[in-house]
Amino acid sequence: MAEVVFRDLAERQGLGSRIISRSAGTGDWHLGERADHRTLDALTRRGYDGSQHRAKQFTFASFADNDLVVALDRTHERNLREWARDEDEEGKVTLLLGFDPDAVTHDVPDPYYAGPEMFDSVLGMIETATRGLFRQLEPAIRRPRTPRSPGALSGGLP
Repeated sequence: MAEVVFRDLAERQGLGSRIISRSAGTGDWHLGERADHRTLDALTRRGYDGSQHRAKQFTFASFADNDLVVALDRTHERNLREWARDEDEEGKVTLLLGFDPDAVTHDVPDPYYAGPEMFDSVLGMIETATRGLFRQLEPAIRRPRTPRSPGALSGGLP
């Protein structure tokens, strides 16, 4: 959900070509599979297209490939920080809901064992926090490209 929402927001702001966003899980349980149909249904109800998503796994190399690594809950955040090989990699890890000043929790709940309404609720949380994340990144994304600054920001969104 988070990757789809972030990509959509970047595209609507005319910055899609300046951002690389990848979703990856910390486990290999669903590699290559599409998102859960309830995720796709929730996204579709809000006007997003999640049909191209396929599950990938975060690896040690993912740290080098990303400027920012966004975790959706503290368990994933802890795992990612433990996998980091140095302080620079560890410093790339942040929680998505940290970008929502009104969030009442640090963790985006996993709606898998709940009903479809929970998928809609989780999507709402992700939309709000993603807008906050984008507001923080947007000035750097809009900055003109120079030989010393990368042309695109990327972030791993589980």
